[in-house]
Amino acid sequence: MINIAFFDTKPYDRIHFDQLVEDRPYAITYFESKLNERTAPLASGYDVVIAFVNDTISAEVIEMLHQGGVGLIAMRCAGYNNIDFKAAFGKIHIVRVPAYSPHAVAEHAMALLLSAVRKIHKSYARTREFNFSLNGLVGFDLYGKTVGVVGTGKIGRVFCEICKGFGMRVLAYDPYPATDLNVEYCSFEELCTHSDIISLHCPLTEESLHLIDRDSIARMKDQVVIINTSRGALVDSQALLEGIRSKKIGSAALDVYEEEAELFYEDQSTNILDDDILMLLISMPNVLVTSHQAFLTEEALSNIAETTIYSIGQYTSGAVMEHEICYRCDTCQKQEGKRCF
Repeated sequence: MINIAFFDTKPYDRIHFDQLVEDRPYAITYFESKLNERTAPLASGYDVVIAFVNDTISAEVIEMLHQGGVGLIAMRCAGYNNIDFKAAFGKIHIVRVPAYSPHAVAEHAMALLLSAVRKIHKSYARTREFNFSLNGLVGFDLYGKTVGVVGTGKIGRVFCEICKGFGMRVLAYDPYPATDLNVEYCSFEELCTHSDIISLHCPLTEESLHLIDRDSIARMKDQVVIINTSRGALVDSQALLEGIRSKKIGSAALDVYEEEAELFYEDQSTNILDDDILMLLISMPNVLVTSHQAFLTEEALSNIAETTIYSIGQYTSGAVMEHEICYRCDTCQKQEGKRCF
């Protein structure tokens, strides 16, 4: 029997994972708490840990899991900037779900864009109070506008195609341009200068941290629309707030936030938030915030569970793990068709 500790559990997670392990030799213990330095001891004696994007997988957590017998951390998400890979190397294998549903995230980005520019969220709130006035709800056509897409991986590519379906001109920036994608590639600076809308679809790295900052916002068109469904720290939140206050930024729609770890996925409705910037952003009439739900479709949840259980099966059987990652993946044994270490 393979014992699995599942952290940051939500009801919609259990439905799909319970279905998949019903006839397998896996025993899952679900913990509602996030994985961090305080909760890592809960995984002592388990073989595998399943974690999520806002869990804290630091060197200290890695060491506690390793000492407790954990050999695999299975991230049920694509992102992994919350992991200390150097600390994990040689101790605990790491797998992820590289592509659960690029359509889910790309479609949510478009939903945010449409809601922001047509003020659908404002109209919805009004009509629930029987206020049918159209004052203040004037938007603009997406047709003929220029959208700048930062990152043309699986999600970015889908978003580009959706935008072209709306008749938009698509500019793109990516350090590794796709040769088979019919968009206009340019520098990030040019993208900022010429785009009416900017949508982020890139991973969080040292190079992309605060990609949207005071300098890049200063280059943008007046009344630019910013969409972020990738990682919160791609955007300097203070700079974003200043841009909105100065009316440089016309509107912003965010599914992620750089300090979201202790806030998102939980009911905070009876709490007074300590995060002044987030409170101010949410209070702005031209800011739309969703709580990291872009991935949340039945198709994506099913793919996440299937890929995670598949990776655990490869780990327990001793096979090469297709979705294993480490900080040396460009030079590690994976290049020879083996596990990373």
